[in-house]
Amino acid sequence: MLSSPSPVLSIQNLSIGLPALADRRHAIKDLSLSINPGETLCVVGESGSGKSMTAMAVIGLLPGGVEVLSGSIRLGDRDLLSLDEAGWCDVRGREVGTVFQAPMTSLNPVMRVADQISETFRAHNLLKPAERDRRVLDLLTEVNLPNPELIAKAYPDELSGGQRQRVMIAMALALEPKLLIADEPTTALDVTTQAQVLKLIDNLRRKMGTAVLFITHDFGVVAEIADRVAVLQHGELVEQGTAEDVLTRPQHPYTKRLLAAVPSLTPPAPKQLAGQPITLKVDALTKSYGGRGFFRKSREVQAADAVSFDIRRGETLGLVGESGSGKSTVGRCVLRLIEPDGGAIEIGDLNFGALSQRELRPHRRRIQMVFQDPFASLNPRRTVGRIIAEGPITQGEDPAKALDEARILLEKVGLPARAIERYPHEFSGGQRQRIGIARALAMKPDVLVADEAVSALDVSVQAEILKLIRGLQEELGLAILFITHDLRVAAQICDRVAVMQKGRIVEMAETAQLFAHPRDAYTRQLLAAVPGMNKMI
Repeated sequence: MLSSPSPVLSIQNLSIGLPALADRRHAIKDLSLSINPGETLCVVGESGSGKSMTAMAVIGLLPGGVEVLSGSIRLGDRDLLSLDEAGWCDVRGREVGTVFQAPMTSLNPVMRVADQISETFRAHNLLKPAERDRRVLDLLTEVNLPNPELIAKAYPDELSGGQRQRVMIAMALALEPKLLIADEPTTALDVTTQAQVLKLIDNLRRKMGTAVLFITHDFGVVAEIADRVAVLQHGELVEQGTAEDVLTRPQHPYTKRLLAAVPSLTPPAPKQLAGQPITLKVDALTKSYGGRGFFRKSREVQAADAVSFDIRRGETLGLVGESGSGKSTVGRCVLRLIEPDGGAIEIGDLNFGALSQRELRPHRRRIQMVFQDPFASLNPRRTVGRIIAEGPITQGEDPAKALDEARILLEKVGLPARAIERYPHEFSGGQRQRIGIARALAMKPDVLVADEAVSALDVSVQAEILKLIRGLQEELGLAILFITHDLRVAAQICDRVAVMQKGRIVEMAETAQLFAHPRDAYTRQLLAAVPGMNKMI
């Protein structure tokens, strides 16, 4: 009888303590996990469940004030918790590779790609300079980057998000580690790039026999890549099993709740919008960017090419497409945060696009934005009340009245009125996004532009925010331009969907019709790339 392989990673009865003033005593409590060679274990759970803290413990990078209280972490026969700093430096990169969520903050912006990958070899005194250069090109080729020689000479800001993530994977796999830790590596990527990165990681682990610890809140990704799944809640393991068992026969109520929150690709029944007035009309909007790139001396990018659409009162139009398709440029042009090169923008009977910046000031309240990042879009030095009331006050509203209305808005978005005196850092990501929505609504807009407003949130919080937006739209009659790369989200909240590719709308239709019978080949490609599309969810 063949014996089962020894696990690459074995975590036994691990408990990690939080600082005294934290909202709970343990970041991780009595956790036991293992991963075999060539196996992918997905760890899932809401924000604060302990997923990333588990990863940080495995690579010895726990934040200050957080410490291991008990248990063991073994990499093969090595006891990781007994290592000194020199021992950890030897393990990181050589035996454990890590791919972080945000490649732009993980890569040095002033170093070329080749130098950053070569640094991995230099840190471990491996290979001669010429051998390092050859190995860098081999790695860039292995992760399917085009023109490896040019990519090697590029700086991170000259690459797309998907290309930067591939560079991170190349760095993580440079020394052929036994274990690869991937912490939300595809959260910010569009569906086609996400599918490519997932396929890349899966192919590499099969080829090299690498064990993969994959941290995610996206159950579509879990269905696509996982062999086994571990579900964490408040630092405790509540369920563990094969991907098929956990996704199709969940046992724990928390797992069932998470799966129930995953947006379905089947749109709800359409709203009756016939007869509603057009609130936003965009006609032949154009915007191009010129600049320098590493592929050639100069280039011009047509970010918006004769883009036209309208949105009725109470309607949500989804704008979807890959990174670089022009979605966010269109949204910012409509808001006049950047100036379009041409075209018309009308809000009701107001020719919004023809006004000067000075003339715009009293009319800006008619169109407001909910930003993608609820952490970066709120001023950390101001109270929530001041953040929400600031817009109306600048428009001439009495400060006391504006603050009273801020309290009402907080309750409208599901937060207590007393939160008006607190600061943004005292709230979770989902709560901050609610504050961002309240800030936008304080201006009593006719149009709301939501730019990837739920992409940074885990599935249960995402479901709550989508429900909130739908309810507010029904109550206030908002016209919403919803920009997203998540087609599952688009299916649930959008009445119509416009698909953008290279600055142009290639297809626009009612959501149910577009998902059931896509006409354009690019739309079909996007739908086919949705994680879990043909899997268990």
